[in-house]
Amino acid sequence: MKINYNLDEGIFDTEVNGYRAFVKFKVYEGCLDIRQTVVPKAIGGRGIAAALVKEAYDYAQRQHLRCVATCSYAVVWLERHPEYEGERSKDYVEGACAI
Repeated sequence: MKINYNLDEGIFDTEVNGYRAFVKFKVYEGCLDIRQTVVPKAIGGRGIAAALVKEAYDYAQRQHLRCVATCSYAVVWLERHPEYEGERSKDYVEGACAI
């Protein structure tokens, strides 16, 4: 799966079977905060969200940015991957994404 970067718009995205999946992020105060993760149901359950989130946080680490999550999916992902030393954002609301 090819993941595209649109850093100006704050998006990592991919297309699978004609459906677009993406994460939206914001960079501020030395961190990259994933604000929203979207994978259409038609292509869900294939690890696409995990791949997008991982790509975004790998990019963050290469840029020496802290990994932060507002999106509930990204929060859980960071909890499962402590090697990223991620944290919840101050805007985090359980079960929601903020855009």
